[in-house]
Amino acid sequence: METIAYKLHKLFNGLPRYSYPFQHYLQKLPKNGIYIKFQKGELYDNFDRIVRVGTDRGENQLQSRLLQHFLAENQRRSIFRKNIGRCFLNQSNDEYLKYWDLDFTSKADKVLNSKFVDLAYELRIEKQISSYIQENFTFCVFELNTKSERLFWETKIIATLGKDSLIKSSSKWLGNYSPKARIKDSGLWQIQGLEGESLTSEEFNELDSIVKSQKFVSPTSL
Repeated sequence: METIAYKLHKLFNGLPRYSYPFQHYLQKLPKNGIYIKFQKGELYDNFDRIVRVGTDRGENQLQSRLLQHFLAENQRRSIFRKNIGRCFLNQSNDEYLKYWDLDFTSKADKVLNSKFVDLAYELRIEKQISSYIQENFTFCVFELNTKSERLFWETKIIATLGKDSLIKSSSKWLGNYSPKARIKDSGLWQIQGLEGESLTSEEFNELDSIVKSQKFVSPTSL
C-alpha cells in the first residue's frame, strides 16, 4: 500500500523540474505558490527525495524567494541558507558557529553584535552556500493564489514528509551535520511545520487534483 508520503513523491517528481541558472525564465513561473526542492544524491524509493517545502507569506513573492535561496548571499534573509551554513560550520568544527545566528540587521543589533559578527568571513561562507545550492538543488512549483491556501498545504506537506519513518536521508547528506536535531531526524531542510497534522487521504486527493489541474511550463521550452 502506498503511503501518502510516497504519493507526494510520485506527484511532485512528475512535475517539470527547474535548476540553476533559472533567472532567464523566472518570470514565467507562478508569482504565488509552493516550491518543492530536491537534492542531488538524495533518493526515496525510485524517486528523487523531497528535502524542502516552502512558500512565502507575502503576495507575489515566490519568484523573489527562490532568488533569495539561490543567489542572495544573506543568510539572515533565508533560513534555508542559514541551515546550510550551520552544517558547513559544524562539519569543520568552526567556532564561528556560535556567532552565525546573531542578528545584524537593526542599528541596535549592530551595536550589540558588531564585536562578534565578522561580515567578511560570513561572505566567504555565503559564497560556499551559494555554490552548494546552485550545484545540488532542483525544484518544482505549483500555483496557489491565497495566503491561507499556501500556508495550509505547506504545513500539511511538511508534516506528512517529516513524520514518515520510511523516508531516510543518505549517509552523505550534508544535513546530518546540522546542530538542529529535527533537521537530522526528518531529513528536511526545515524545522517549522514538522509538528503539524499530516495529510489525510481526502486532503491528498484534493491536493492531487489542484496540482494536476494546472498547466506547467517545461524548462526545455523556455
